[in-house]
Amino acid sequence: MNAFIFAAGLGTRLKPLTDTMPKALVPIGGKPLLAHVIEKLKAAGCKKIVINIHHFGDMIIDYVKSQNSFGVEILFSDERQMLLETGGAIKHAVDLLGDEPFLIHNVDILSNVDLKALIAAHSEADSAATLLVSKRNSTRALLFSSEGNLTAWTNKTTGEVKTPYESVDIASLKELAFSGIHVFSPSLFKYFGAYPEKFSIIDFYLNTCKAEKIKAYTQEGLQLLDGGKLDSLERAEEFVKS
Repeated sequence: MNAFIFAAGLGTRLKPLTDTMPKALVPIGGKPLLAHVIEKLKAAGCKKIVINIHHFGDMIIDYVKSQNSFGVEILFSDERQMLLETGGAIKHAVDLLGDEPFLIHNVDILSNVDLKALIAAHSEADSAATLLVSKRNSTRALLFSSEGNLTAWTNKTTGEVKTPYESVDIASLKELAFSGIHVFSPSLFKYFGAYPEKFSIIDFYLNTCKAEKIKAYTQEGLQLLDGGKLDSLERAEEFVKS
């Protein structure tokens, strides 16, 4: 399976570190966030990895080259002219990603997820996309049916709900938080034509979940850490040591 790493972000939550380097190269446990993610993807069997770049993009390219591309094929999707958001990033990289399902991973997410199990679940369910989710406190949550199909999204602070369905019984749906790790099938590429250059992948999933199967995947004992915030760096250091 191929993979796509979202590494183009400005890393504003990691300022002032990201005033001089991209978020992807912020060190955790003696090596950059990007290295942790690439090594995890490689261990899961990913042979080709696409990385999108924007903020200090040249530094990311130079770092990957200095590591001999970690022994896998690594390509770069160049967004240095304009950040395209998560959905736009995938649309922009279509020609690099190939015609098989691929794994998407945010560069700042550290976890103990079994990526091979996630990939297998995606294949077995014959899903258009499979999202790693978990039950945790979050002001924004995805809502799934009892069959595990994405149905809606809610902002619990404002009460806003997004769904392609005319009527939804919110109380009957399971509330789960997205992890930033998912598997995406090229069968969804056909919907990209209706979208501009910049758009959110979550909005895309919500718009297509009535027509396509967007499934939840949960892992018992999942540990997940957002390494993209200053106040979580100390915990991130402990996490990678464990």
